[in-house]
Amino acid sequence: MTLFRKLASALIVITLSSTLPVAAAEKLNVIASFSILGDFARQVGGDRIELRTIVGPDSDAHVYEPKPADAIAVAKANVVLVNGLMFEGFLQRLIEASGTSATVVEATRGAEILNDPAGGHYHYVGGKAVFHEAPLDPHAWQSVANAKVYVKNIADAFCKADAEGCATYEANAQAYDGKLDALDKEIRETVAAIPQDRRVFVVAHNAFRYFEHAYGVTFLAPQGVSTDAEASAADVAGVVREIAGKRAVAVFAENISNSRLVEQIASEAGLKLGGTLYSDALSKEDGPAATYAEMMRRNLATIRDAAGH
Repeated sequence: MTLFRKLASALIVITLSSTLPVAAAEKLNVIASFSILGDFARQVGGDRIELRTIVGPDSDAHVYEPKPADAIAVAKANVVLVNGLMFEGFLQRLIEASGTSATVVEATRGAEILNDPAGGHYHYVGGKAVFHEAPLDPHAWQSVANAKVYVKNIADAFCKADAEGCATYEANAQAYDGKLDALDKEIRETVAAIPQDRRVFVVAHNAFRYFEHAYGVTFLAPQGVSTDAEASAADVAGVVREIAGKRAVAVFAENISNSRLVEQIASEAGLKLGGTLYSDALSKEDGPAATYAEMMRRNLATIRDAAGH
């Protein structure tokens, strides 16, 4: 029996709560596709929402395989928050298998979106690599300006689903918006203090292009915007050549992936490992990047320290 047949079987006895208006005493039932989006939802929803995150801390949404419990949770939801832009390769199958009537919200709607420099990327479907010709980079949250768009979209979605709580959602979003403005200012000031010739770094996959475009730091990567396809020997060799040409100063591991690839690159290029950056997921609650703001500040400190500033 296939995974999604199992998902469908597990949904035979599911309530129709997602089709009904949210009662005053009930919490809004919210699903977030991955941990960073879950934090945005928590900041906006506060204690008015019941939140479940599908792809948890330190986990890779590019290659995640959903479980029957995920489909059951989605079926019961009032609102399902997704990144979109082909980030969650599993998502459409999961939503279809769940039979949910929840409102599905693409949090990136209206954000400034960058093209995928490779013109598309791979996802594994049924154990086979399938190429998606969507020339877009899904990692929009790495720009704080885009994070503010995520928050607005989430607040709007919560207001539509729970009109009685709208004033609370809007107030929470406005307060968080101010914190994001302060975060953006902090990042710009910190990067400005790093000399231009110390701002080139290496990561495993192209997850930081929004940070690069917003704040003036360059990242080289052997993998594209998805981790589905492994980097080839030619990809690695190309990055090593770029490192020499652009004078990269450090190589970073990512919290969602094994560090072997970047260790190999660091060894071949004669560079140091500068620590771990949080790319597509937060850390666990007791870790250094348990919220979006903590993640961005942790990454900023890691970049600053690796640059020698």
